[in-house]
Amino acid sequence: MTSPPERPMDRLARNPRPSVDVSAYFDLDNGLVDRTIFGDQALYQQELRRVFAPSWLFLAHESQFRKPGDFFTTYMGEDPVIVSLGRDRRIRAFLNACRHRGMRVCRADAGATKAFTCSYHGWSYDTSGKLVNVPNRDDYPDHFEQDRWGLVEVAQLDTYKGLIFATWNPEAPPLVEALGGMTWYMDAMLDRDPEGTEVVGGVHKWVLEGNWKLAAEQFASDWYHVNISHASALMVMSPNGRGPKAEIVQTPGRQYTDPLGHGHGFPVHPKSRFDDRVVHDWYDYDALRERLGDSRVEGPMTTGHATVFPNFSYLPVNGSIRVWHPKGPDRMEVWAWTLVDKSMPDEVREAQRLYNLRTFGPTGIFEQDDGENWSECQATAHGFMSGSITLNYQMGLGLQDQDGVHPGTTGRLYSDGAARGFYTRWRDLMNTPAWHEKPERHETPEKPEKPEKDTTS
Repeated sequence: MTSPPERPMDRLARNPRPSVDVSAYFDLDNGLVDRTIFGDQALYQQELRRVFAPSWLFLAHESQFRKPGDFFTTYMGEDPVIVSLGRDRRIRAFLNACRHRGMRVCRADAGATKAFTCSYHGWSYDTSGKLVNVPNRDDYPDHFEQDRWGLVEVAQLDTYKGLIFATWNPEAPPLVEALGGMTWYMDAMLDRDPEGTEVVGGVHKWVLEGNWKLAAEQFASDWYHVNISHASALMVMSPNGRGPKAEIVQTPGRQYTDPLGHGHGFPVHPKSRFDDRVVHDWYDYDALRERLGDSRVEGPMTTGHATVFPNFSYLPVNGSIRVWHPKGPDRMEVWAWTLVDKSMPDEVREAQRLYNLRTFGPTGIFEQDDGENWSECQATAHGFMSGSITLNYQMGLGLQDQDGVHPGTTGRLYSDGAARGFYTRWRDLMNTPAWHEKPERHETPEKPEKPEKDTTS
């Protein structure tokens, strides 16, 4: 884990913004959710403060940084961020905003550099975030301390098996604690290869009209839509062109619900395999069983869906990892990578990359269905009546337990259980003041009393 050293940061005192108690929008014990949470601007601003700012958020993969100076720009919520590899080979993340007037100091998606220079007034920062050049430095007052005006660094940054996460919250628990029991399920994708994983093929980005929570909750919990929404894609991909067999359509499986808001759904079958033939033929399933255990190989290792709260999701069989960047209550920007095992030969990783693009890339035959669903859900939320109806999240109520095979609380594959868990976590964070809203952070420092004059002489 790498946490930045404490560095003075000039900030003015602020009054906390008013917040909304969101309890009235939920009755999760009975599986009910008010649709207002997907379209209300005030709630959106509150979730930026209380869900995104305090949480561990996915930034990038370690394999994107190979030599000092490599950088990648992304977002934490709507905050623009630079992730860079310093000369000391330490990965850091900073707010992509100049301390002079707030303009982005890096407007490239990725690359390599020795410094980030603002094109407005020329303030320049090295790859460790230090302010190294200020034009017309002699025109600043004597009390201007250049060392105090470096880029604003995240409070904590850490990695989990190649995945880089960060948080603005200095009081956040360590990353591995924040992931909780989800790590057992994540390892079915991240720990297949002793050499680890890496991303290939760059980053695909596209914009959808829809609230980011619609995508995050689906990847956490929704196998229910597969046979309906993706019927045409399943037909195209079936050997006979008539769709999958009944036993595949009605496949058994489990859905994991984490108390920290994460979720993972997956079919269960003793002969669970990778869909692409080249990828399937390359894997040694006996070796995978020895490494991961039968329950992971037969379940979450291949066909499934998952979300790490709040907005990082993945699909193991496709090697797809993605983040749902919020762009207002009505819009999201999807960023997706293809993840492969490091030891995969070139022809296998290329097969996995192409399979991912055919199915869940920006033009993938499954991805198109999902995007249309979310956009349609959002489009009908703009009306007064249609935008405030109660939604049903009751599937699987009372059917979750400890099954003795998969760690934590699981239920049937067809369930809203992980979605209810997702919104329980969202509700609790929305109703809890974040570290930056605590009263002691907004108290005006008392001015030191002036010493009384000595009148004894």
